[in-house]
Amino acid sequence: MSRWKGLPAELDPSTRNLVVRLRRLKDHSGLSLRQLAARTGYSTSSWERYLGGRSLPPREAVESLASVTGEDPTRLLAVWEVAAEAWSGRTATAPAAPVAGALRAGAPAGEQDQGQAPEPAAETGRAGSIGLVDPVGPACAGAEPARGRAFHVAVAAGVVAVALTASAVVVLAGRVGAEDVRGTAAPPASSAAPATVSPPPDLPAYTCRVERIDGLWYAGQSTTRDAILANGYAGPEVAEAQCLLSRAGYSPGDIDGIFGPVTERAVKRLQAEADLVVDGIVGPHTWGALRG
Repeated sequence: MSRWKGLPAELDPSTRNLVVRLRRLKDHSGLSLRQLAARTGYSTSSWERYLGGRSLPPREAVESLASVTGEDPTRLLAVWEVAAEAWSGRTATAPAAPVAGALRAGAPAGEQDQGQAPEPAAETGRAGSIGLVDPVGPACAGAEPARGRAFHVAVAAGVVAVALTASAVVVLAGRVGAEDVRGTAAPPASSAAPATVSPPPDLPAYTCRVERIDGLWYAGQSTTRDAILANGYAGPEVAEAQCLLSRAGYSPGDIDGIFGPVTERAVKRLQAEADLVVDGIVGPHTWGALRG
């Protein structure tokens, strides 16, 4: 199983959940990044960004990964849809400084990936929405030429935003005029309603149902006794470990099925008390301490 680098701290929870699931599929398949690139048609550097949390993979890339690993794409694409909404909200409010990275997309072919299949252009994930593209900036300086379209998409989005703002001002002015005719005091210009911010998408909920069976503790999420879990992993096995850590008096934070820094610290405290190797990784010996 690969030892992945930690994901960026600012990554949205829904995007983090998607990346962790993609990492697990890649690990379970036993494919290297080069083999994955050859089978999916997306370059090695693209998969490095997708699995590193630096770019949102296109819907087709997620479908291709599910296909080559034998995974049912339905649930995976549902997770992608939630992550795509969160990602589009993040890129819509990104500063304009990374425009320099967009110019970098026109770098000579010699600076791009050698021998890799070209990455398909991003398409729209929902009817009527702008196609999702990876953010352009210093971290993506070596991206494929197709990424240059991100700059044009950003400009188009800015134009649409200006047009919508102008329409809102016209409507507000019409309302003020109508109220003046009726003798009603007009509201001050600064009283325009603030923009509505959508709440973050819900993460999977886990309920601890701790019980002792044949001398071992179980929490109703998984019966595994040898799964390897580390920072950056997610799923019911992580929720099982979090429930059992909480039962033993080592708070892992929220029981959300995501192995983060708080859960890692709780694992290390348990390992220290149980005279195990203190590495923050849940393996067979740590499962023994949790279930015993």
